[in-house]
Amino acid sequence: MMLVGVCDFPGSYAFPPQGYGGIERWLWAVAVGARRAGAQVHLLGPRWRDDLGDGWTTRPVRLEALEPGSRETAQLKATGYDLLVVGHEYPSLPAWRKVRQELGCDVATFQHAPAFRHRPDAFDGDRARLYCYSPEMIERYGEHRPIPELAVHLGLHEEEPPARTGADLLWLGRIDAEKAPHIAVMAAGILGRRIKVVGPVFDQEYVAQHAHLFAQEHVEMAGELGGPAKTAAFRDAAVYVYTYARTYVEAGAAVFGESLRAGTPVAALTWRPGTCADAALCLRTGSVAVTDPAVTDFEAAHALAAAIETAAQLNAPDVQEIGMHRFHPVRHFTALASRP
Repeated sequence: MMLVGVCDFPGSYAFPPQGYGGIERWLWAVAVGARRAGAQVHLLGPRWRDDLGDGWTTRPVRLEALEPGSRETAQLKATGYDLLVVGHEYPSLPAWRKVRQELGCDVATFQHAPAFRHRPDAFDGDRARLYCYSPEMIERYGEHRPIPELAVHLGLHEEEPPARTGADLLWLGRIDAEKAPHIAVMAAGILGRRIKVVGPVFDQEYVAQHAHLFAQEHVEMAGELGGPAKTAAFRDAAVYVYTYARTYVEAGAAVFGESLRAGTPVAALTWRPGTCADAALCLRTGSVAVTDPAVTDFEAAHALAAAIETAAQLNAPDVQEIGMHRFHPVRHFTALASRP
């Protein structure tokens, strides 16, 4: 039986987070997938929540806080981990690397940030593996031998019910200029459809700049949702609307898997080919509007509106079936645990 350590890291969210979160939700998905695949799983670090249930084994230790050759490190080594799964920062962190090398186990991570710079020797593509979502991210991290893989993200108590055709539109994510939800709001207005905007506000200045759009009658600002309420928001939507700013590079893209597993097709606005939307979607699960960055927001919103109309014609049960396969935590863990 494979023994897997899933490592938390210092941050503002618990593991798994109740609402918004990126790497934290990915680490939880890997832990769940590993356990369902028959592996033994230890949750390493002090940030794991104490209400997980089901007898999870938690060890409140972080490798970077240990000394190579110490009694604590020897105890960790004696545990016999086969694989450590960790946030993308750690394979380039000297203190973490020293202890991991002493443990002698494999390490796998997923690149969740588009600009993080790794040490040249952080990955060998075999015992130390880096996974990337899109062709765009594969190209950015090509020197580190990245392996293409769609990231899977889960929250606690976010099991998806059977799919059904929803009514309104949904946008979900952090609310700031990089994610550009105002274009989704404009597209909904063009179509005369209601849209629910879900997520925490990260940029008050951005919200103020577009206050006239977010205050329109067809817009519901729902705030941050987690657990069953978040799953219901996806399930009850007719289309999930994906946007981002022209210069932003999406690295992890949790929302595609979350939407498709709920049976909700995706309409995506992108500014170039080879993005996460291209990697995640197909003609049976969504519609991608690849738009010239030189156009105005209003013109981009028209292109997105056309994609929404196309996506709205897709069959919800089919979308869910594909999404459950493509973004299944067991399939994802199996990919991470396998050497090339």
